[in-house]
Amino acid sequence: MVRYTKEHKRETRQRIITTAGRRLKRDGMDGSGVATLMKDAGLTHGTFYAYFSSKEELVATAVADQMRAQHANIVAQAAPGRAGLEQVVRWYFSIEQRDDVEDGCPNAALLDEIARSTDPTRQAYTDGALILIDDFAARLAPHDPPSARLRALGLLGMLAGTLQLSRALTDRRLADELLEQGIRNALALLDAEQHD
Repeated sequence: MVRYTKEHKRETRQRIITTAGRRLKRDGMDGSGVATLMKDAGLTHGTFYAYFSSKEELVATAVADQMRAQHANIVAQAAPGRAGLEQVVRWYFSIEQRDDVEDGCPNAALLDEIARSTDPTRQAYTDGALILIDDFAARLAPHDPPSARLRALGLLGMLAGTLQLSRALTDRRLADELLEQGIRNALALLDAEQHD
């Protein structure tokens, strides 16, 4: 019997979480069985329970990981203040980001399913969303982030809803125009913040 180091186990667990996050965004939570999720990670179905107690635990963990990664790789890397929010908005409403569901935003890919998920999954999402909201609010009103929190929540809703609608439309031109309008709407919200 082969004994793996703690580091190997940690890396393998993270590989399962990362590949599961990509698959969940592409195929949805119900469309992604444990066997498929484990196959994506290059592992057998039988090894699943060495890492997770249930699919629900993996889903909640993958959602939390996807939200953390979006913040760390996109939002936290953006310039400070309004300029950074504009960078995030333009990235978010890019055609490339819209069309790359697996590597794109977990909000737009999973939001409708998260609303019907277990409490741990919904809490994992809420915790991740609050990090984004608080980051947005701090950029909107650096001296008084609590005053900007609801507008930041509105911005997150505008981003996710617009992207979901753009992904759902079969008319490609209309979907692209919606992204452009989304940029204008979001920037108008950011500019309104500066004039309050």
